[in-house]
Formats: sequence, C-alpha cells, structure tokens
Amino acid sequence: MCSKYTSLSGKDIEKLVEIETTLSYYAELTDCYMFIDCMMENLPHAIVVAEAFPTKEIGLYEKSVIGKFVFESFEPAVFAAFKHKERSSISRAITQEGLTVEQNVVPLFNDDGQVIAVLIQEKKVKMQTAPKDDFQNMPFALIEHIVEPNAQPIPVVSDLLVESIILTNHENKVIYSNPAGYRFITELSGLENFDNVALDKILPFLQEVYDKGDDVFFLEITIDRKSFIVKKIPIRSQNDKVTLLIIHDLTELKLKENELMMKTFAIREIHHRVKNNLQTVTSLLRLQMRNDLAASNASAFQEALNRIYSISSVYELILENEDNAEEKVDVIALSKKIGYKMVGTSHTAAIQLIFHHDELQLYCHSKKAVSLALIICELLQNALKYAFIDREEGTIDIKFLQDASSISLHISDNGVGMQEVKASFGMEIITRLVEYDLAGTFTIIPSEQGTHTQIQFPVSEEVFILND
Repeated sequence: MCSKYTSLSGKDIEKLVEIETTLSYYAELTDCYMFIDCMMENLPHAIVVAEAFPTKEIGLYEKSVIGKFVFESFEPAVFAAFKHKERSSISRAITQEGLTVEQNVVPLFNDDGQVIAVLIQEKKVKMQTAPKDDFQNMPFALIEHIVEPNAQPIPVVSDLLVESIILTNHENKVIYSNPAGYRFITELSGLENFDNVALDKILPFLQEVYDKGDDVFFLEITIDRKSFIVKKIPIRSQNDKVTLLIIHDLTELKLKENELMMKTFAIREIHHRVKNNLQTVTSLLRLQMRNDLAASNASAFQEALNRIYSISSVYELILENEDNAEEKVDVIALSKKIGYKMVGTSHTAAIQLIFHHDELQLYCHSKKAVSLALIICELLQNALKYAFIDREEGTIDIKFLQDASSISLHISDNGVGMQEVKASFGMEIITRLVEYDLAGTFTIIPSEQGTHTQIQFPVSEEVFILND
C-alpha cells in the first residue's frame, strides 16, 4: 500500500511495518480503534495503511478501512499532525463510515526527523442524553422545522445555510433538501418536482459520488462553467440507507480568482513595459554620452543612469517571482543589486561593499521600493564620488537594523569625511523621499572617520518584516 500510493522510502516503510505489529496491543489496552495513515504522493489526501480493532468495543467499524482515502475537511486533526509535526486532537471527527468519533493523532518520524505517517486513536462519541422518541427516525434532524406542542415552528440551521444540504434514500431519491439544495437541483436539472427520480439520474455528474458506496467522500466538480465541492456522508443509524450531500458552490469564487489572475497578468505586463521603457531610456542616454565626451557631462549622465537603474531594479525583482501577486520587493536584495552595480560602473579604486542585516527579511511594496532604491542610489553615489578622492581603496558599510516599530538604514564609509553639508540635487532627492514617501528622518551622524548617514522609517502595511 505504501509503495503504491506514497513516496516513502523502503526504510520508512520498514519502520511503519514494525509499528504496525504493536497496534493490536494498543487497541486492546485502550479499547480504541488504532490506525496508521500516510500522505498520498499525487493527491492532497491521506490513505489508511494499517488498522487494529479492539475485541470488546463494537459498533464503530463494520469492515476494514485499509486503502480508504482520508479527507482534511472530515478529519482535520490528521492533517494538522502532518503539517505541524506535533500531537493533534479533535472531539468530533467523521469516519469513513460517517460516524462521529473522538480522535487523537500523533506524528510518526523517520531517522531524519521527517513525518512519514500518523498514528490515530479513535473512540466512538457517546451521546450524553438520549434523543426523544419522536426524533429517533429523523435523518440527522435535517427537517424544515421542528414543531413542539403549542409552539411556533422553529427553522433549523440547514434552512439558513448557503450550502446545499440534500438527503437521499437507498434509491438515491431526494427525501430532504434545504432551500439552497432545492435551488441547486432545479437550476441544474430544469425540474421543479423530483421526488420520484434518482438524483444521480437527473444530475449524472453526481454518479461518481454515489459510486463510492458507503465511504465518506469529497470531490470537486466543474460542469457547465460551474464549480462545486461535494461532500458525501453516509448515515448508518437509519432503517433506510440515507446519504447526506453537502454541496458548496465555488462558481463565484472561481470567477473572482480568474478576475484577480487576469489583473495580476495585466499588472505584470505593465511592469514588463515599464522595465523595457527604462532600458530604452538608458540606451538613449548611453548613446548621448558617446556623442558628448566632456568629463563633467559624462558624470551627470552616469548619475542619471544610476537613478534609472535603481528604479528598474525594483521591477526586475518583482518580475523574478511569478507568484508575487502582492508586488513585494526584498529590500536587502534590492540594496545589494544597486550597490554592486554602482561599484562596478564607478571606475573608482577598489571599493568593498559590506552588508550587515542579521538575516533580516525586510520587504516593501513597489512604490516604497522605488523611493528606497533612489535613496540608496543617492547615498552610494555620494560616497563613491566624494569619499575616496586620492585613495586606492575603501570600504562602504550598509547596515539594516530593526526594533519593534521602525527600520534603520545606516550607510557609512571610511573615506575622507564630509567637512560641511552642501545643498545639492541629490541631497534634495534624499530628504524629500525620506520625509514624504517613507515618513521617516534623514540624519548625518558625526564620525571620527568618513561619513555616516542614517535613514529611519516606520514599519507599516507597505514596509514590513517577514518572520519565519
């Protein structure tokens, strides 16, 4: 079973076989049903690969469930143990035969610390009080209303649900449907009266659900541009075989997902065009530089090219991740991309960039990223232009620090230092972007050697830290 349906190694399977030999002892000791479930290789479901039933306890399972699928919506504790690698419990899970059980689940690990399966203990949930005789034969109490003597009819919850609730008998004929279920059947079948017709005959796409026999089953169906999730639960505590169908209409949700996907594609196409247009502008500036050989003009052109490259880097990082629907930009990666590019094109003596960020995962949205890119560009441009005059080598440190509510960016060098702060176009860009776009502060910190600048700005919805 494991070899056929899972991706477990031979060594992992041997470990499960060893554990399986003890299941019957635990079943007898606890008067509980014991199972081993494994995740399937190509489906988001688990599968039962081993079981042991207690001899004294009866009435929970009539036959073996080995090879049966386990669905997350019915047994969430099983999947929680797989995901979180720790014990999980639930007081009411639904078994493959439609019964409610108390369930305790523990993960089983291999020698590498990977979860290879889960060990499950199940015990039937016993009712605290016996139901009234009048309600003994009611299928799941899913009736349109319950009438007490001298009282008004009380609608049950199923009448208020947007999900379709449908009960069918042993012939698959409808014996109850809530209002949503009635609309579901009439809309897809065109029939207003379907009392004496098998549901799988008028809605053939449900045949696969009924073909699963007495198993709890979960299926997603798409038909006539409509999408549904169908949950089937057999009800055994009836004189007649009854099947409960819970149908959730996903059509509107799918349409919204498609609309969102189309908008995402459109935004990514805009990003592509912006990036391409910036590259075109860069090419034009480089052509102009070749025609104008004056050193002063070449410096101005290079500064413009650096600014354009900084903006373009934002869009390149967004486009590198196809799943980046929120347009998040990795600020650390952005600063490295800009820094290494500028040092490589500066024609300055050997300058070393050193980044300090202590594994900080700092992200921001595209608009803020453009502002940060230009700020980093201007600060590095000033350092490369003025800090290392008549120097053969130098170091620029770029450090990111965080506290509870703010981020600090420090850019410092070991150059000649800044004697006085002069007004310039670059300094104006930095000040305006920091104050107006980042709602932060720009400071030049006194330093014994070189120049030390600090940008401090608050963490927000658009500038945020990802925690592992």
